[in-house]
Amino acid sequence: MILPIAAIVLSYLLGSISFSVLLAKAIRGIDIRQHGSGNAGATNTLRILGKGPAILVLLLDVLKGIAAVWIGVWFSNGSEWIPAICGIAAIAGHNWPLYFRFRGGKGIATAIGVLATLAIVPALSAGVIAILSIVLTRYVSLGSLIFVALTPIFILVFPGYSMNLFWGSLIICLFAFWRHRTNIAKLARGQENKLGAKKTGGGKRVV
Repeated sequence: MILPIAAIVLSYLLGSISFSVLLAKAIRGIDIRQHGSGNAGATNTLRILGKGPAILVLLLDVLKGIAAVWIGVWFSNGSEWIPAICGIAAIAGHNWPLYFRFRGGKGIATAIGVLATLAIVPALSAGVIAILSIVLTRYVSLGSLIFVALTPIFILVFPGYSMNLFWGSLIICLFAFWRHRTNIAKLARGQENKLGAKKTGGGKRVV
């Protein structure tokens, strides 16, 4: 039991590494959480630092999710639950990072890494639809929510995936919807920021 617990704690600590905060500090000497949307993630990195740093943050955040699941695999002795819990722990670390006063991002990139590692076909299928929605609407938040909502459904639809993976993916979905609750309200009011929209207030935080 000690090894699985250690894996979960390690996954949380890994998830707590906020690459957007670190890059913004290194490149511009700023706390990215005080600029743009105030979110420590790839989308806000795109707004504040540009495409290159945003792509790097996205890839590193996805890799956190992949690594966390594999940590769970190595320490689980064949259990499906431990890799899923380790993935959830990494997302929790990204959202509430120990190293940055528990103020992090919304966990979507890390969730992509987790879900793609746990259930590649359902995650890819959901991802295609999510990307299409972003292309058509330019709402990243909407695409993110579509991805996490459809992945559990596709896990049920496609053969070969267990109910343990379904429940794990559903928890990830609930995490994402909770973290995006303000975005959901803005979408309902038609006030959500679109991808590529000009920054408000010269890049300072928009509440």
